[in-house]
Amino acid sequence: MLQALLGNIFGTTNDRELKKYVKIVNKINSLEDKYKALSDDELKSEFAELKKSVLSKERSLNDILADSFAITREASVRTLNMRHFDVQLIGGVVLHEGRIAEMKTGEGKTLVATLPIVLNAIEGKGVHLVTVNDYLASRDGNEMRPLYEFLGFSVGVIEENMHDPAIKREVYNADITYGTNNEFGFDYLRDNMSYSKEHMVQRGHNFVIVDEVDSILIDEARTPLIISGPTNRTLQDFADANKIALKLVKDEHFSVDEKDKVILLTEEGITKAEELFNVENLYSPENASLSHILDQALKANYLFEKDVDYVVNNGEVVIVDEFTGRLSEGRRYSEGLHQALEAKESVEIKEETQTLADITFQNYFRMYDKLAGMTGTAQTEASEFSQIYSLDVISIPTNIPIARKDLNDLIYKTEKEKFEAVIQTIKKLSKTGQPVLIGTASIDKSELLHEMLKKEKIAHTVLNAKNHAQEGEIIKNAGAKGAVTIATNMAGRGVDIKVDDEVRALGGLYIIGTERHENRRIDNQLRGRSGRQGDPGVTQFYLSLEDNLLRIFGSDKIKNIMERLGVEDGEYIESKMVTRAVEKAQKKVENMHYEGRKQVVEYDDVANEQRKIVYRFRNQLLDPEFDISTKINEIRAEYIEHILNSCDIFDGGDKSDFNLEKVFKLLLEELNIELDPSTFSEFEYEELLNAVLNSIKKTYDEKMSVLDDNIRSEIERELYLKELDSVWREHLYAMDNMKTGIRLRAYNQKDPLVEYKKESFNLFTELIADIKFNTIKTLHVVQFRVDDPQEEAKKAAEQLDIERKINEAARQFNLYQEQSKTKKVSRNELCPCGSGKKYKQCCGKSGPKKGVFAAKGASVS
Repeated sequence: MLQALLGNIFGTTNDRELKKYVKIVNKINSLEDKYKALSDDELKSEFAELKKSVLSKERSLNDILADSFAITREASVRTLNMRHFDVQLIGGVVLHEGRIAEMKTGEGKTLVATLPIVLNAIEGKGVHLVTVNDYLASRDGNEMRPLYEFLGFSVGVIEENMHDPAIKREVYNADITYGTNNEFGFDYLRDNMSYSKEHMVQRGHNFVIVDEVDSILIDEARTPLIISGPTNRTLQDFADANKIALKLVKDEHFSVDEKDKVILLTEEGITKAEELFNVENLYSPENASLSHILDQALKANYLFEKDVDYVVNNGEVVIVDEFTGRLSEGRRYSEGLHQALEAKESVEIKEETQTLADITFQNYFRMYDKLAGMTGTAQTEASEFSQIYSLDVISIPTNIPIARKDLNDLIYKTEKEKFEAVIQTIKKLSKTGQPVLIGTASIDKSELLHEMLKKEKIAHTVLNAKNHAQEGEIIKNAGAKGAVTIATNMAGRGVDIKVDDEVRALGGLYIIGTERHENRRIDNQLRGRSGRQGDPGVTQFYLSLEDNLLRIFGSDKIKNIMERLGVEDGEYIESKMVTRAVEKAQKKVENMHYEGRKQVVEYDDVANEQRKIVYRFRNQLLDPEFDISTKINEIRAEYIEHILNSCDIFDGGDKSDFNLEKVFKLLLEELNIELDPSTFSEFEYEELLNAVLNSIKKTYDEKMSVLDDNIRSEIERELYLKELDSVWREHLYAMDNMKTGIRLRAYNQKDPLVEYKKESFNLFTELIADIKFNTIKTLHVVQFRVDDPQEEAKKAAEQLDIERKINEAARQFNLYQEQSKTKKVSRNELCPCGSGKKYKQCCGKSGPKKGVFAAKGASVS
């Protein structure tokens, strides 16, 4: 029956793959009676034997797949009272193979994931399940916990506001870890900013299953994860630029391209801006920042809408995620755009930040040895999954055929007519008691509908970014008889809307889409809220020529059709031809967004190779076994060679031409070491190099001899790390600036990406040299004032440890504050900095103090 169903639904390629999986499913099913007959202890013992055979390398995971899946299904029945369907077994195999399983809403993806999770957890390297929000991570991890624990696995859930590194490390050390994409990514970045192995939480990247994979790896891929810090730049310019932007006239002083989100100043606009800024040339090097800030001010006022792209919440501009409709607390637009929005809304302008660490989701998830994903909507982006992530998409049939009716779009001339028609449909449905879920594309549209329904006295619930705390519960109840729920298109993703027999008799959940999203997948997600597990349901979209998608990308063609048909005010057209035109407009936008994501990953691939090198070496430095003294000796030799070469002293040169005065002047300036040039005047190049190197090393060793070897190594390690972080931070800032301007080289018939690769290679070469040479300079300049060597050495070690702890606490506090929600911390709650103290006894009393390396025993001068 299953094979017949597959043949009817899918094309040849997908069908061929599914036939292969059906054979595996048959093998799993043949083992069901065997394991059903066992007691709990016997079942656990059988699983332990499987695990033992894998760990001893006798068998591979593929060898034991059928047995593992069969045991997991039986254990699920006993612990969760849930039995995996055959199509769920197929989904499990697809995930184990490192592919994407496309399964419709209500098909039980949470249960599907348990099969490959259990199988891959056997190796003991850790398995991660990543989902879109804390609610789903907590729900799924805790609901599946009894099954995992029955089979002997530990389970960890990364929860919101989990700040203590020791607790987080324990969660990551569990066999199975659930959490959100943001938490996993930020923890990776934080680990690579840590000054101690003790504060690192992740243990590796073995196997990950990404739930709602299209949302995380496609929709959110254009926004890199960034940990940032202040730049100490002036903020008044943003306020001034906003005033000037408001004085410029659209179409006279500047043009707005909504499609590409670009604003261009005209010649008249440039002249007017120069007059208002009181500068002669807006584009001269000294005024470059003004032209950039004005551009951002114009974007803020003419391309970004309040209650669509952002909201103002408690005096702060908070980004609204364009795909989920949720508030993106803690996230800020980069390159001064957020400050421009704050100036526009007359709220406090917060300091501009610079990147301290960043990574794209593309490059974070590609670090895993094996990546898999599941979602209800992936086929529209199959080529992107293949090209960027090397992931195949396998569409899996539903357990019960879909009974939902997807009606054609209704298209009106104006938005007013469209919403009036929506209200009439809701009134008609609410009289019968059939539940309705209305999807909107933005907050302001959901609030407009809310006001219209209030006037009609129709009881309803609104869920949008301003009211999302109970998202899961509100969406879960949207299928109750008589329920009318307004939600942004993606609200409640991952939550099933269940209906009872009475609602099924009324026709199931009725979905109304009030606007087509730029991406077809988002519309399909909305449709998928109805008709789960063979339930009846209806979906229909109401559109108007004033909708953003049609207005910007496709209205002319549709408008001509409506005019030819003689559509009157208040009337609509329902035509497959128009629906195809709408889909064509969506494809245009999807292609544009794909190019944007592709460009993000192409540029980040360049930075990613550099990031991996820097982070790999940083981790070596943190390793207590790393021989730091040998490394210092190596880079000291490189530094002396660099000094000689910078003074035109090369191997094979005539010693009579050696500019020794310049060499020893540089050594005095940079290392605070004074040497007598006459002592070295008769040396050839190699002799000179070795003699200078030995003299400097001797001076350094004498200075460091007052310290115990372990303390000396700790100091060298600490200062090396600080120089690495400082130079890396400046490098990221330089790369950001370069990326902003590099696209202009296209006007000179040059490929910006090729130019970026060249320039970034040069910058990285400088970065490596700067890290090494700055470290040598710092280590040689640092001085210790010592009375009793042993006592003072002990104090130096204590002070170093104290500073590290203080700096780490401050860093943790700042980074977690940046990412965490802006909700107020209660005075009696644990402090977010991770100190273990109550907030009122820690940062609530005074902010984290700055670490000071200098103290009586070890002052830096």
